[in-house]
Amino acid sequence: MTFVLFLIFSSEYSFVLYINSVYYLTFFYLVIFLFMYIAKGGFLDGVTFSFRRFHHVILKSNDYLEEWKEKPLPSQKFNKGIYSILKFQASMLLIYLLILLLTYYV
Repeated sequence: MTFVLFLIFSSEYSFVLYINSVYYLTFFYLVIFLFMYIAKGGFLDGVTFSFRRFHHVILKSNDYLEEWKEKPLPSQKFNKGIYSILKFQASMLLIYLLILLLTYYV
């Protein structure tokens, strides 16, 4: 798929430009995967809960139900299906990029 996209959108065709294109796509996938990995681990839960509490205290709303405490945190809204697909695609793109780099430098 990366090769077809490269052929469609590239104005010049060279192996180095193809490697660069695959690198940008791989970097994009890795950034999204790492962000999802951090969210899955619950690191953002404390920050989210703190901001919700701060917002509630600052506005001094008379919300007796205090629904901000029951709202799901980022790790609870996590979609494991998308995470596993993204993990697989990012790892395959990384392996493909390493193969391309090995081919270029050897």
